[in-house]
Amino acid sequence: MDALIPCLGIVTILIIIFGFLAFLRYMNYKETIALAEKGLTKPEKKSGKGLLRWGIVITALGFALSIGLYTIGFVADENNYPLRLGPWMLGGFVPLFLGLGLILLHYLTEKE
Repeated sequence: MDALIPCLGIVTILIIIFGFLAFLRYMNYKETIALAEKGLTKPEKKSGKGLLRWGIVITALGFALSIGLYTIGFVADENNYPLRLGPWMLGGFVPLFLGLGLILLHYLTEKE
């Protein structure tokens, strides 16, 4: 019974988040239908900076997580993990390299 309240809280929060996302998608659909009835189309918004912006944000997040998680290596047994890098570092390295990949993809696909 003690675990029921936190589980219901988490489920409620997820329902609110996904319900809001579904509502936003529905409103976007209704906007598209209203424009189509008038013979118009949605203007495309492509600035080409989306990959770069998200890449910088995710890289910064991954770098901060990597620095924060590195301190766990000082508590862990240093004989088992060289340079104090253990499996806990994946929580920082995955977003770090994903962000670096997005930045690289921006520069590789950039149109002149």
